[in-house]
Amino acid sequence: MTLAGPYLRPMAKILFAPADGPPLGAANANDLLGEAWGVEADLVVVPIERLADGFLDLSTRIAGEVIQKFTNYRMRLAFIGDISAYTETSRSLRDFVFESNKGRQVWFLNDRAALDARLAAEG
Repeated sequence: MTLAGPYLRPMAKILFAPADGPPLGAANANDLLGEAWGVEADLVVVPIERLADGFLDLSTRIAGEVIQKFTNYRMRLAFIGDISAYTETSRSLRDFVFESNKGRQVWFLNDRAALDARLAAEG
């Protein structure tokens, strides 16, 4: 995992999780949190390819458990990738993503450009 050079501001360090790592689920979310603390990141970016099977199916509660762990430790989390195939078939996921994106703690973004725009808007 690497820190993003252009975002190494005193208040915004970002850890980009590689797409080829272990699938992110409740069982290993602490590993990713530990890695983020190790580099003093305050935002972790996870590509959707890295999500465990069932993560975007809210009935499995995987997403909720992972997000809750990050929220409990005040670690911001952004998921990068196109999840429209999931949001088109699940109103609850679509609503969850919409509400998440209104805040600062958890974002679901289509690509790196959208992440850059959100970060730039924060100043």
